[in-house]
Amino acid sequence: MKQQSGFTLIELIAVIVILGILAATALPRFVDLSDAAEQAAVDGIAGQMASAMSLNYAAAVAENAGITLSAGQEPVAITNCSDVGNILVGGLPAGYTVGSAALATLGATATCTVTQTASGKTASFQGIGAP
Repeated sequence: MKQQSGFTLIELIAVIVILGILAATALPRFVDLSDAAEQAAVDGIAGQMASAMSLNYAAAVAENAGITLSAGQEPVAITNCSDVGNILVGGLPAGYTVGSAALATLGATATCTVTQTASGKTASFQGIGAP
């Protein structure tokens, strides 16, 4: 007689139970990661906006100092945090809004807030005026 080899029913049930326990402990971690990913996306957009405002401010200071700027390097008027979309390549990303804060004079600063509309996650960045 030939002996058959394979797994017993008990062994298969033990493996299924172990997989169930692993899935039950891993699922909450994956849910938490999506929240962290959404916040990281908002933080990245805020960093992009802060960089764009800083570069625009630098161009405005250079222009005021009498330096001739090449085409495409001219500063854009920024008198409010919500104007930041005017200096971003491609404009303000879809699904994000920027709060209003006045930046009336060259070099005026304010804390601006960007919000991801779908999740309500927010991040702050330093706005710099360049009227």
